[in-house]
Amino acid sequence: MLICFIWVMSMTTVARAPVAGTEPAVRGANVFCRNGGAMAVQAASGKHFLVASDFDQTLSFNDSGLVLSELIGASGFQQKVEGLARSNLVQQGGELAYLLRHDPEFRGVRREHLEETGRRVRLRSNIPALVEFLERGIEGCQFSFFVISAAPREVIQSALAGVVSPDHIFGTELDYDPLSGEVCSIVRVPAGYGKVAVVEELESRLALEPSRTIYIGDGSSDVHVMLHVNNRDGFTIAVSENTQLARIARSTVLSDDAFSVIVPILDQVLKWSSGDIRSLFESNGLTLQEWAKARTDRVTVGAVPATAVDAIA
Repeated sequence: MLICFIWVMSMTTVARAPVAGTEPAVRGANVFCRNGGAMAVQAASGKHFLVASDFDQTLSFNDSGLVLSELIGASGFQQKVEGLARSNLVQQGGELAYLLRHDPEFRGVRREHLEETGRRVRLRSNIPALVEFLERGIEGCQFSFFVISAAPREVIQSALAGVVSPDHIFGTELDYDPLSGEVCSIVRVPAGYGKVAVVEELESRLALEPSRTIYIGDGSSDVHVMLHVNNRDGFTIAVSENTQLARIARSTVLSDDAFSVIVPILDQVLKWSSGDIRSLFESNGLTLQEWAKARTDRVTVGAVPATAVDAIA
């Protein structure tokens, strides 16, 4: 269930001779089709997949709410989030939206604060390569990539400016006071089950079967949508060691590189061989330095207290 790997940019690629009578399997990349014993593989024809990804700690390293709190000088952000989670007052992932409306330290937040937060968010590497690859697609197989997150939409759009089209970003939608410019109301929060609603909306818009949905997330706020996708034969990828999510996700990928999620998609969804996947990476200027497939049993064994042993005896 666990897939763990890390790669870095490589200056060298491996040249491979094409097999007579074959055509490139990837538009714009040097990957060849399988022909008898030939090296690479062609995806099944006519397939269209929805690839939806969370933002905070999935495409980025940090929670955007933490970055915002540091920007405006608000204190105790993490403690406030944990308190809201314990109280079950808001859906997990929607804590920042709640603080923007109800916490005194966040009430002065304006659009420009959110846009600056997006510029300060530390992103995972190779997001442009991931988006470009998905937009280009594979012969006979196309992908539609969207970001679905409870982070404010202004934050995500600013962070991914020039990489992901704004109409492919679903984040918390806010209204602003026309005089002060401060956040005055919340229109929509794609947190918890709210993410399920967005996924279903996109499936309907793209006329896709639920089994063609791939969802990528990192934490507890993704549990609802991952269960929903799994129950309808879709595919889910966790990108963190969150134990709750790891039990639900079809695959877990641990990497600092956003392009990492392509491996389980090719490996488990499209059934590519390891050699074909490595060759595709090389053709895109990347190399898989480590790729360890494993199922891990986490076991803790403790000694029985002496009093309990005596009682049993």
